[in-house]
Amino acid sequence: MTTKAYAAQSATTPLGPSTITRPPVGDLDVAIDILYCGVCHSDLHAARAEWQGMRYPLVPGHEIIGRVSAVGKSVSRHRVGDVVGVGCMVGSCRQCVACQDGLEQYCEGPHGFLQTYNGWLDGTGENTYGGYSAAITVDEHFVLRISHSAEQLAAAAPLLCAGITTWSPLRHWGAGPGKKVGIAGIGGLGHMGIKLAHAMGAHVVAFTTSPAKIQDAKHLGADEVVVSRNPDEMAAHASSFDFILNTVAAPHDLDAFIPLLKRDGTMTMVGVPDSPHPSPGVANLIFKRRGLAGSLIGGIPETQEMLDFCAQHGITSDVEMIAMKDIESAFERMKKSDVKYRFVIDMSTI
Repeated sequence: MTTKAYAAQSATTPLGPSTITRPPVGDLDVAIDILYCGVCHSDLHAARAEWQGMRYPLVPGHEIIGRVSAVGKSVSRHRVGDVVGVGCMVGSCRQCVACQDGLEQYCEGPHGFLQTYNGWLDGTGENTYGGYSAAITVDEHFVLRISHSAEQLAAAAPLLCAGITTWSPLRHWGAGPGKKVGIAGIGGLGHMGIKLAHAMGAHVVAFTTSPAKIQDAKHLGADEVVVSRNPDEMAAHASSFDFILNTVAAPHDLDAFIPLLKRDGTMTMVGVPDSPHPSPGVANLIFKRRGLAGSLIGGIPETQEMLDFCAQHGITSDVEMIAMKDIESAFERMKKSDVKYRFVIDMSTI
């Protein structure tokens, strides 16, 4: 089946109209007409080959919401007409300990997980094409139920990456009532982290380098806002955080944040900079048994849990809708952080 798409033909060419081939619907497959696709910073990194191993033509997009158009004869979870979502994965080995634990993002199989675009994580096998397209066909295991109302669907699309990337560590490290949680960075990831941590019942402190974002952060649900460039404001929170979620995707001084953790507190990184952070000192970790960790998206069960939680609490991303033809200008604005806080493509414009 041929499908309209927007693709980068190389790392130096802009995204443009293309035609791709989708596989036929197998017994366990779900065919989806795509309604909306969020624009993740990963899409820009990939299209420009700012990460290694990119394969072309490259069709980005892993924050997908659409309507089921056909199902295979053995599909039991979804029906034609259902509104569904697809995130960053469309396959995994399904046999390893991680997959059996519902943590497919950490698949220990021979290829890692199958990315929604750019194929298997280890770079082998055929390429895959993402949500900057009119339709996609996905194994039902990796298709998620969407319970948001019709008018919320576009703003729910970024939950498939930005939402689960922040939800998974917040849940794993126990954000909730009685916990003081910091969110570093107020962008596509950080604004979702603030909303989710607030809804989970934590006391939320947002960190920003820009005083201009203070009111925005409070509007999103932060109880307090700290300008991280102000040493006095940072020092006032020394040894007080149970958990800090660091969403900043640019290299920065981690030692500015680690002393803010309590004994046994953890700072978890979810932003991936294009060059390394300066190495943090060890003493700040050793003397209070603090942890510095990382987290990658989330498994299918916890992604469904997050989507259901967000639907129940009326949580969506703050988005700006664009037409498909405007993707390159959106990329340029995204590089300048000129969006509050996520672009979403109306795929009817493809």
